[in-house]
Amino acid sequence: MTWRPALAGLLLLTGCTTGPSLENRDEVTAPPGDSRHLTIGSAGFTESDLLAQMYALLLERAGYKTSMLTVANRELYEPALESGQIDVVPEYAATFADWLNAKTHGTDAPAVGSPDQNATMSALRKLAAPRGLTVLDAGRAVDQNAFAVTKAYARQHHLKTLSDLGGSGLKVRLAAGDECVQRPYCEPGLKKTYGIDITAVDPKGVGTTQAKRAVQSGQDQMVLTTTTDATLDEFGLVLLADDRHLQNADSIVPVVNRAQAGSERVTGALDRLNDVLTTGDLAAMNQQVDSWRRLPKDVARSYLTEKGLLK
Repeated sequence: MTWRPALAGLLLLTGCTTGPSLENRDEVTAPPGDSRHLTIGSAGFTESDLLAQMYALLLERAGYKTSMLTVANRELYEPALESGQIDVVPEYAATFADWLNAKTHGTDAPAVGSPDQNATMSALRKLAAPRGLTVLDAGRAVDQNAFAVTKAYARQHHLKTLSDLGGSGLKVRLAAGDECVQRPYCEPGLKKTYGIDITAVDPKGVGTTQAKRAVQSGQDQMVLTTTTDATLDEFGLVLLADDRHLQNADSIVPVVNRAQAGSERVTGALDRLNDVLTTGDLAAMNQQVDSWRRLPKDVARSYLTEKGLLK
């Protein structure tokens, strides 16, 4: 099932093809298609690989032949999705909406992703449709920014939510990427929405081992990570709930090339995952790959079989 053509070929083709988006931005230009062979795209990191493998297995069960194509850069795989070199890809609703919005309206355009899932999905679908792309329904699984402290720190100060931390008056040194000082969903948002007293941002990256160790040791008090981080227990960390919904609705959604994979059959096959997949499930699968060194395809197959989606 695995097929990885030369990236140079992909670059050549994507450079020459822009898909239907420039023909008429206000209309869907391609009717729903149903190709018997579908190429599933992955962005090359663990979670994307897992989702792509699950999509492939569900589509194979529905009678399709599938191939896998890994392209780590959205600037490359999104045009390939428009052109039909890739037929299906797992995406993140708010992130992809903002990316398409910048591509369509320029990098200075106001963001369209928001904590409101319905508004985010509506904006995303409006941006995707003129490009010949269909965004399927979002499930329960979400991978978005999250903030963690040590379990001992949370117990000591009675913290379960970010509001608890803001109300505590504690001074907090935050381990995160250096861009956190400007991102509205990071330091500025933590201060404005929650009243958290961020004294400094320690530029150790998002969810990196170095950042988590800094919090574990007490050098920093909180770390920026994601809701599907599978290694928090290893460092004695726990997430604080985003109870005022600062973070955008980065629900996981399949995006398909309408002309190749816009059929109800494809939608029905992939929608089956929405009924079972949760954020916790995805974190557990990430852990099996990253910590236990299992292959994404094996983890994906085991999960779908356990949930009754595969025989």
